[in-house]
Parts: sequence; C-alpha cells; structure tokens
Amino acid sequence: MKKIFKKKFKGKNKLDIAVFFILRILIIICMIREILRGNIMNGFLCVISLVLLSLPLFAEKKFKIDIPSAVKVSIYLFIYSSEILGEIDNFFCRVPYWDIMLHTLNGFLCASLGFSLVYLLNKADDSINLSPFFVTLVAFCFSMTTGVVWEIYEYSVDRLLGTDMQKDEYIETIKTVDLNPQKENKVVSIDNISYSILYDKKGNELVKLDKYLDIGLRDTMLDLIVNFIGAGTYSIFAYLYIKNEEKYKFAGMFVTKKISESNN
Repeated sequence: MKKIFKKKFKGKNKLDIAVFFILRILIIICMIREILRGNIMNGFLCVISLVLLSLPLFAEKKFKIDIPSAVKVSIYLFIYSSEILGEIDNFFCRVPYWDIMLHTLNGFLCASLGFSLVYLLNKADDSINLSPFFVTLVAFCFSMTTGVVWEIYEYSVDRLLGTDMQKDEYIETIKTVDLNPQKENKVVSIDNISYSILYDKKGNELVKLDKYLDIGLRDTMLDLIVNFIGAGTYSIFAYLYIKNEEKYKFAGMFVTKKISESNN
C-alpha cells in the first residue's frame, strides 16, 4: 500500500496531498452523518463532492499536465466550501458574503484556466502569435462564460427540481412599469415596503413576509458581478505576466503546464 501511495503521488506537492486527504476524510464523515440522519440527498451531494475532488488528479494523469499547487488547493477548498459548508451546513445563509467570496474565487480560478489553455497554445505553436491583450481577453471571456453557464444551471435546477440555489432577498423598494396605471413605459416606484402578504387563488392568506421577496434576481446579478471582478483581477495579473514573466510571477503560480515543460 505504501509503494502504491508513493507511486501515485510521486513528485506531488505535500500541501496538495495533505489538503486532498484531510478534505476527503471530512467529506466521508459528513456523508456518513447525513445518511444516518436520513438525508439521502445530502449524502449524494457528498458523493459528488468526492468525485469533484478527484478531478484535478484525474486531469493531470489523463492529459499529462501539471496543475500548480495553488490551483489544486484552491479547487479543493472551493469544492468543500461550496458543496459541504455552503449547501449542507447552510453557510450560504448563515455566513454573510459566503456566496460572494466563492463566486469571486471562481471567477479568478476560471480565468486562470482559460489563460493557461490559450497561453500554452500561443507558446507551443510558432504559427500562432496572439497579443497579450487578446490572450487575457480570452481568459476573461472564458471565466465569464463559465459564470453564466453556472447561473443557467442554478436557474434550471430551481425550476425543475424545486430547489433554491438562487437565494432570494428581502427588499424595500420595487421599481416597475407593470404597475403603471396608464400602461405606459414609465417606471412606478413603491418605496418603504414594510411587509407583503401572499394569498392563494381562493383568497386564503398563505404567509406574511417582511418587506418584499425578490426571487433570485439580485443573487444572480451579484454572482455575475463578483465573477467579473475575480476574472478581471486575474486577467490584469496575467497581462503583466506575459509582458514580464520574471517580474510578475504571481499569475504564473496559476498557469497549468505540460509535464514535459514543467520538468524543464
């Protein structure tokens, strides 16, 4: 067993291995706890988390690439923070700005992945000579596209399965043209909303809400905004890295390389 372990993780950063196994054990403990509680869906979410946790190692072996330690550790922590702490332990609701922090990190990491793909292609093929601006633009667009696809996924799951991945928010003001009495394209503003009451079709009161409940729109837009900030931040560092790799090494810490190149 010891020989298999050494062979599998030969040349790997010790921090990668430590974080990988610590989080793996924590997820397994969480899975057992949720199954004993009868929360089968949470147990299934733990299984998915274990699979996701193994993807960086699978990608390295499959595509013969070397994913930087900073990226792998960030991915491991992101998976655990979003799936286990965020969804199962409800940190998204219990901890302020937890969702914002994760989406900002996601924008940063996806930009680094997009940058790696284009940057390595640009360096490997002499017939391709992309400008630093274009390379970083592709990285930025890759990250934003990933963010948009994720929001579509959240919306679809909420509509099809009745979940609430797009977290709602209580607001005090509504601005809409739908309430314009003349049906004109002029905004009507309702301010200082104290509470709202929901009724069913028979006129029976269902629930009384504090203020007014926004159905996921603000959550979606805020997620995309902080994804934009994370992607833009890395893109700036990536642009400087292309200009001077020795001076601006920070972005290089997140660049995935071919194994043959990383061993040089």
